[in-house]
Amino acid sequence: MPSACSGYIGQVSGMASADLRKELDCSICLSIYTDPVTLRCGHNFCRLCIDQVLDTQEGAGVYSCPECRKRFQQRPALQKNITLRKIVERFSSAQPDQEETGVFCTYCIHSPVPAVMSCLHCEASLCDNHLRVHSKSAEHVLCDPTTSLENRKCSVHRELYKYYCIVDSACICVSCSLAGDHQGHKVEMLDEASEKKKQKLRNDLQELITKTEETEKQVQRLQENKRKVHEKSFGIAVTVTVLFRDLRRQLDDLEKRVLREVSRQEEQLSLALADFIQQLEIKKAELSRKMCHIEELCNMTDPLTVLQESHTGDLCDTEEGDKEDRERHDGRDLDVALISHTLYTGLSDIIAGVTGGCIIQEATDILLDINTADNYLLLSDDLKIVSRSDIRQNRPETPERFQTHPMVISRQSFASGRHYWEVDVSKSEWWGVGMCYPSIDRREWLSAIGYKSWCLRRNIYRCYVQHLSNVIRLPDNVSSCNRVRIYLDYEVGRLSFYDLCDPIRLLHTFTATFTEPLHAALYVGKGSIQICGERSSQEM
Repeated sequence: MPSACSGYIGQVSGMASADLRKELDCSICLSIYTDPVTLRCGHNFCRLCIDQVLDTQEGAGVYSCPECRKRFQQRPALQKNITLRKIVERFSSAQPDQEETGVFCTYCIHSPVPAVMSCLHCEASLCDNHLRVHSKSAEHVLCDPTTSLENRKCSVHRELYKYYCIVDSACICVSCSLAGDHQGHKVEMLDEASEKKKQKLRNDLQELITKTEETEKQVQRLQENKRKVHEKSFGIAVTVTVLFRDLRRQLDDLEKRVLREVSRQEEQLSLALADFIQQLEIKKAELSRKMCHIEELCNMTDPLTVLQESHTGDLCDTEEGDKEDRERHDGRDLDVALISHTLYTGLSDIIAGVTGGCIIQEATDILLDINTADNYLLLSDDLKIVSRSDIRQNRPETPERFQTHPMVISRQSFASGRHYWEVDVSKSEWWGVGMCYPSIDRREWLSAIGYKSWCLRRNIYRCYVQHLSNVIRLPDNVSSCNRVRIYLDYEVGRLSFYDLCDPIRLLHTFTATFTEPLHAALYVGKGSIQICGERSSQEM
């Protein structure tokens, strides 16, 4: 049994700890100091607490200490109290259980002192001091601090639980196993039963972990599938937009062609009719003159004069020719059949162009040719990312390699059909994308993209398209584009650049008669650009 002196010492120690705890409380929030600071009057507060109080007082223009009410004309400076902060940290580290368990020593009646253990036999919780003098006999079972000591004893026999009844899945005491409702049942020691349950729980946990990992993998697969669906949907949307924009352009061209045919026929027919009308007007004037002459003869009274007048001619001589002219011109009209033929032939060509190609076509897989890459360019392992490097690479200088500009071209060439590919340019402020002939001289200065090729370029200041000396500056808002589509229709001779923003914008279309196969060409003045697809680590 603990002596009276030991108990007294424990009480004094507990009271001292409690008193110290009170001294470490902020008078504003009534909790232990957090980042303590000191006012000029010497009182301490949490920095956040006193800042909030001073903010509230700021409207009145007069500041005062919440503790002693001393006034300050200006907002007082807050001085860190390093010593107090260290005391708080040490006290908190020495008293961890109080905040964690909220269980206090049963015997420290004058002030709350955190308990470190609970005795199931005594149904009491003990601090460090009372634990030292506590009985060490076997019936005094110690456990972690708890407030639910009653739950550890049998409600019928008031004995500690010692066994676990496997039949009823219940914790029981010795009396329950010998003479109670659990008599004759298979029982186990609590520790043994607990360990078996823990093992089962571990197995269940492992199974749940396995299922969680499988679920996570399935989620990742579905997310990847969702990403691919989104990318494919985006690609199809872009393709459809480009297709209908092209269809509208072709329909506009066809409309203009049909209208030109209508105007041509109208002009040709109008000229012919105007000429015939002029001829008839002349003939009409001649007839009028003859009519006047005949009327004059008919009005003469001298028969000799009438008979001696020259003959006026036979008017019927020209009737046959006049009839043929009238028949030829009266039936003339617009050649509707020719106009219809122009219209329907044009529509058939457009439809054939749509159905002949892939309406929803896949992007052409572009791989870069490392044998053409300038020695200041790095290529990724999958040959889809090209980056500018400050370190010169020691690749052999062959005729295929660009030697004056940071350029690279594709392995593939295109000599027919319709194709498109896309480039992510978001990580570069200085780039160029386009197409060039394989015959381009890669050692001369004019081999730069745009001079002897077709390209969309951007530098730090502007964005423009270029072919030879034809340079067209694009609007300033184009310089913010992050993804570009290049569309090639080789037979038609059309190369278009699109900004894949929302909405999609046609930036420019080059028209030309291509005389060689075309290669995709990339220029990187800064950063990196990527042919759209999966990223990979860069070549070292």
